[in-house]
Order: sequence, then structure tokens, then C-alpha cells
Amino acid sequence: MLDVFFTAMSRLKLKKRIQQVENTVSEVNKSPLLGVAGNSTPKDIANKNRRELGAASKREVFGREALRDDIMGRLREIPQGDAPSYSPCYSVIGIYGVAGSGKTTFAGYIRDYIKEECKEEKLFDTIMCIHVSETFSVEDIFQEMLKDISKDSLPSISDHRGLNKKLKEALRGKRFLLILDDLWVKNKNDQQLEELISPLNVGLKGSKILVTARTKEAAGALCADKLIEMPDLDEDQYLAMFMHYALSGTRVALKEFEQVGRDIAKKLHGSPIAAVTVAGRLGANPNISFWKNVAKLDMLNDTMDALWWSYKQLNPDIRRCFEFCNIFPRRFKLEKDQLVHLWIAQGFVKTSCAIEEMEDVAEGYIQELVSCSFLQPKGTDSFVIHDLLHDLIDKIVGSGCFRINNERSQRGGWKGDVPRDVRHLFVQNYDVELITEKIVRLEYLRTLIIDVVEEETPVEEKVIESICKRLPKLRVLAIAFSKKHCAIKKTKKFSVPKSIAQLKHLHYLAFRTNLSCSVILPSALTKLHHIQRLDFAGGEISEFPSAGLMNLQHMICGVMKIPNLGRLISLQTLRSFTIWNKEGYEIRQLRDLNKLRGSLWIHGLENVKSKEEALQANLAAKERLTDLTFNWRDDTRCSPEVEADVLEGLCPPVGLQRLEIYGYRGSRYPDWMVGKQSGGPEGLRNLYLIACSQLGTGPAFEAFPHLRVLRIRACSWDSLTGNMERLTLLKKLYIIACKNIRSLPTLPQSIEEFYLYHCNDELMKSCRTVGHPNWQKIEHIPRKFYLYFCNGELIFVNPFAAV
Repeated sequence: MLDVFFTAMSRLKLKKRIQQVENTVSEVNKSPLLGVAGNSTPKDIANKNRRELGAASKREVFGREALRDDIMGRLREIPQGDAPSYSPCYSVIGIYGVAGSGKTTFAGYIRDYIKEECKEEKLFDTIMCIHVSETFSVEDIFQEMLKDISKDSLPSISDHRGLNKKLKEALRGKRFLLILDDLWVKNKNDQQLEELISPLNVGLKGSKILVTARTKEAAGALCADKLIEMPDLDEDQYLAMFMHYALSGTRVALKEFEQVGRDIAKKLHGSPIAAVTVAGRLGANPNISFWKNVAKLDMLNDTMDALWWSYKQLNPDIRRCFEFCNIFPRRFKLEKDQLVHLWIAQGFVKTSCAIEEMEDVAEGYIQELVSCSFLQPKGTDSFVIHDLLHDLIDKIVGSGCFRINNERSQRGGWKGDVPRDVRHLFVQNYDVELITEKIVRLEYLRTLIIDVVEEETPVEEKVIESICKRLPKLRVLAIAFSKKHCAIKKTKKFSVPKSIAQLKHLHYLAFRTNLSCSVILPSALTKLHHIQRLDFAGGEISEFPSAGLMNLQHMICGVMKIPNLGRLISLQTLRSFTIWNKEGYEIRQLRDLNKLRGSLWIHGLENVKSKEEALQANLAAKERLTDLTFNWRDDTRCSPEVEADVLEGLCPPVGLQRLEIYGYRGSRYPDWMVGKQSGGPEGLRNLYLIACSQLGTGPAFEAFPHLRVLRIRACSWDSLTGNMERLTLLKKLYIIACKNIRSLPTLPQSIEEFYLYHCNDELMKSCRTVGHPNWQKIEHIPRKFYLYFCNGELIFVNPFAAV
């Protein structure tokens, strides 16, 4: 069986086998046709006309209709009559099969099928889809379950008892579906499994648990009513899947490739993971001669050898980046942004010319890895690695990468040994003794990532100082790396030690603190001439020694005051910038920061006194900005005419996707916003206007024909513009706390969701009065939500509350 492949083979035998496969690949690659994929230049990877990432990331399911219908029939079953009081509210379905047989993909398919195809049936009040894996933390799973229930960020609590209580409250009286993917335990008496299911029996009868596992014993650990072995695809279904992943989105004569594709697919013996990886590499080179040569390879007859062949076809720089991913635990959710900057910090990303951005090349690497399923999309801009591919790189990397899975429930600390020659180390939980007794002795260490700092655990300066003094080769130091857990909370004031200057090779520094933490940076920070990324999450920085940090590209923190920010011309990430009436804090500091990308919040616009001054921000030249916020505060204000001129001068870049304007009191709206001049953000998708104070009708939105979401809050207008119906792509309209609006204009037919919260009583009532003109103008909208006070009670009307 595949799941015992590596444990059954000695390290020596495996090394010989890999060498044999390498020799075979080397011989094959002597063919000029076969060498193309593996020797792509960085420019090829970043700029070639490959398939869209969205298309490559769509995991299609083939030949599972019969299994789907069987599972759906069981999920629809609701027990009749009175069940014994001691019986659980749920029944269990277990699916088992070898690694790479498609269990995880099928589990996700069932979840999506219920949400998309069966939503009118309302089978379940909530659906939770959790990957368990061989080593798991009950607390982490509880948090993921709560996140799936609330459709929101992870809960702030992290202790077992508090999570258990909150989960019971969230599930009480609800019919739920819990998918436990990749369960490894062998019997119901497993202590962690008992803890995991302990809060579940508060739901409604008819709740279900769907388990997937590699073994029959694990699939039946929760006493599944029936165990189902993951069936093999028949030959035609398997070929259809193979050809989809090989040629979908390419323009070739399918008939010419189909017979060769059938010959290759037969060698793969029905393994889905082998199909998608091999097909992905073939799709990168849709040349019939290339395919015919691949069809002759005997090594494709074995799943692991097929994965190895696919891996060797990757560009060497991409292979190096993928190998680095082995530092993370199995099924760890890899965030695109973090992955890109970790690769860059290690020097793994190569550009082909001076004007090429490393981030663009690195994102090209990710696209390449997604296209051949080495990275599998998991939500927006995040990925996981299949277990068999983890097995593969485990053996390739050896002791170069190491993981310490010191779970919080582990008593007495982690007792294992760390290889002395390890280069890249991942630690699950912050542990002072582990750091000071073992980690600081690892003299070759280049990466130290500590994922989680427990809520009640302080991070002491002396511990960080010992790291700085004892590990001089570090290029990456990240404390509280995980975004799915709370940042460092116990520490209210954190001083980065002066010894940070000893980390002369450091490129990536992260101490992810919370909003209430004040971060003190030493002047010695300016000696880190290679530093590219500083990440303090929500921490507040009152003084920032920026001199000499000319390579700094990403500055992440909650609140900061950086004088003469304009010197940092390499900056790409800057969450916010505050304008003050002080030298070094003027809006012109933004003028030359034209590499900025992503989002930027500009505070203190009341301190800008003219259009000419606003133009110095040079916002239109910042082509990589996608999200921009303008904020006027209630301090001393300029006249409405001056504010109007200032907003006119703040014309955003053409490619902007999202714009928020807070507290604007100008006498008019700018030409770039009302369609009187070209060159504004014509592709804008989201527009938020908050606390904007003008008399009369709100602004026209003709300049934004692609608008999808419009949110208006606490604005003083007495009506919306009469040309709203021209926004033919608008999907969501929010009107919140707008007390002067009493009537609605004709709205576009495209709107799918309408939110009316805390508005004028007349408007609130008329929109819910059948036959009223306001009611008629929203009658066509399928989903309408109202929030208002009635007799001192807050009323929320949501006819679509159930999942």
C-alpha cells in the first residue's frame, strides 16, 4: 500500500532508488524536447502565457456520481421515532482508501455540492469541514469548527474548556454536518478523539459526521454505520480526468493527443494524485513528440516514481522553493503572501532583469506549482501539499528542514532531538526551555519560525537576545507566525534587543503582536542592511529608525510614526500613512513610493491644504495599489471648497479595485469620481462612502461602470443619484444610518443583495410595505436584509439565515 511505502523501505534502499530514478530522468532529459519544462528561465515562468491560476486551481471531480448519490442518500436520512436518550444526535459515514485515491477532493466536493446544488433543501444548519491528519490539536480543530460555523475569523479564545463551551453553544439545536478528513486514530477509545466529539451531542437528530481515512480501522473509529472503500475510477473516467488536467485551457488538437494520453494514463494505474501531477507537467509542454517520449517511460508505472518524474520536470529554482515548504507540518495552510516572502528571503527567487520584481517571479512559481497540483488551493490565496508529495520531499530534503510538533497539551515539554545540521526549523509552540536549551545550539540555522505563542505566554527580551547572539546565520526569524492564531497577547510592551544588529544576514523579521502592544525598535535596527520585511502585525511603533534601510520592502504594523518615509523608495507594503503638520510627515512623502502594492489607508487628510499639495502624493502612478482609503478626521478642517480640491488631487490609479472615503465634507465630488474626466479608477469594484457630509443628492457613479458593491453609511444626503440603474453590474447595495434618505431611485436589475440598516423610519417602513414605490424598486432583489429598532428592541429581518 502507498501509505506504508516509505516506512517499509530503508533509507539506503530509498537513496538507491531515487538515484536510479534520477539517472532515468537525466537520460530522458537529454532529449531536447523533454528538457524544455525543467529548464525554464525565470522570465519564462513569470511572463509566459500560461493558464489562469483560477482555472488551474479548480479541482474538478470525475466519475464519482454514483458514490455521491450514495453518500447524499445517507446524509438525507433522518431517524424516525424516539431514539434512546443515550444515543448520539448524529450518525457516521466512513470512507477509506489509500493515499492519493481522491478522498479529500471527494469530501470537499460533497461539501460544495450540498451548498451549491442542494441549498433549497436546507439539509443542514451548518457545515464544518476539518482536516485532521496524523497529529492534531483538539483546540485547533475546535477553532476551525467555530470558524466554519460563524463564517468569520477565528475565535479569540484558545483554552480547551472555553472552546468546548462556545462550540456547544454554537451547535445547540442545529442539524450539522461535520466532515473529518484524513482521520488516523484506530479506535473510539482514543483520548483525543473522545475530546474532539465531546461537544457534538447537543445538535438536532439527523446530524451527520463524514469521515475519510487511509485505513478501514480509522474510518470506523467513530462506529460508522457503514464503511465505504473509495472506488477506483474506470478507464474512461480516469482518462477524462487526466486529459482535463493536461490540456484544459490549451489550444491543441485533442484527438491527436488522446491516444498517447491513454497510453500514459494506463501506466499510472488509476492513481488520481499521479494523474493530476503528471498531467500538469504534460500540459506545460503540449508537444506531441514530448508526450510520445513520456509514454515510453516505465517509471510512470509506480505512483511515487511518477511523482518524482513530475518533480524533476520543474525548474530547479521552483524545486528549491517547493522543498522549502517541507519545513511546515502536513496539511499546513500555506499563505501565498508569506510563502512568496520566505522564498525571497532565502534567495531562492531569481529574476532575469533589473526591472523584474521578485514578487512577480515568485507568484509565477506558485502558479507553476498549482498547475501541476504540487500546491493545492485551499481557499483564497492559500494552499496545502498532498501527503504523498510531503513524503517525497521529506526524503529529498533529509535533515535540512525539521519540524517540532510540540502540542500545547504535551506535558513536560518536547523531548526529541534536533539534527545539528538543520538549516530551516519550524516550531509549533513557543517554549522558552526548548529555545534556550536546544534551538540556540543550531549554529547552521537560517530559518526559525515559531508558529504559535499561547495567550498567557510572555515573549521575553532575553530569550530573543539569546537567539540574536547565538544564531548569526538567520535569514528568517518569525515569532507568532500563524495568522490563524492570536498574535502575541501577554506582552504589552516589547523591546527588540540591540543584539538584533548581529543578525547581519536577516531578510525577514516578524514579531506578530496585538493592537495593545507597544513595540520599541533600537537604533541598531539600521544596521540590518538586507532586511526586506518587518512584520509586527497590530503592534504600535512610535519611533522608527529608518535610515539605512534602503532594501526594506514590507512594513507591517498597526499604528506607526515614520518621519521622512519618502526615503524608503523600495517599499511595497505600507498599511497606513498619517499626515501631520510636522516636517517629515507631509503627504509628499508618498511621492516616490511608486512600488506600493495592495492596500493603503491615508489618515489626516484635514492637514492637506490644497490640490497642489494633494497632487504631490502622486497616487495615480502607484499602479499596484488595489485598495485605497481616504480619511478626514474631526480636527480643524479646511473649507468645503479646499477639501473638494484636495480630493480632486487624490485621483487613484486606474487599476484600483476598492475605495473607501471617510469623513469627507467637500462642496462637491471630484471629476474623476463622477465621470467628467478620464484616467480615474474605471475598473473599481467596491466603493464605500462613510460619514460624508454634503447637502442634496449623493454623487453620480458614472465613472465606475464595473462597480459590484456600494456601501453608503452615515452620509447626510437626502437622496441617491437618479442614474443608479446604469450600474448594471452592481450586486450588493448597503444603505446604513442615512437618516435623510426617504426614497430610493430606480435600482439596477443586477442587484442580488440589499441591506437597509438603521435608516429613516419612513424609508425602513416603506421598503417593507407591499405596493409602496420604495418596495416596488427593490421587489426584484432576491435577498433583502433589514436592521432597525422597534419599541426599544433591535430587530433583524433576514429571511435567509439558515445555511
